[in-house]
Amino acid sequence: MKVSVKDLQVSMELGNNGIELGVNDGKTYLGDLRIGRGTIEWCKGKKQKGNGVQKNWSELIAWFENS
Repeated sequence: MKVSVKDLQVSMELGNNGIELGVNDGKTYLGDLRIGRGTIEWCKGKKQKGNGVQKNWSELIAWFENS
């Protein structure tokens, strides 16, 4: 699995726009993972920002802890 930062001009602390990671398996582009201060969003394939699956931090933490 290859994960790359799409915008290298991000500060260490997430700002209002967060950070966007592009994810591929070496051959196929799988999607984008957007990490913000309030939410995490997975956009499968070439979906636009806001059209993916969004979870807030509390939901994500609960999912990890219950897995």
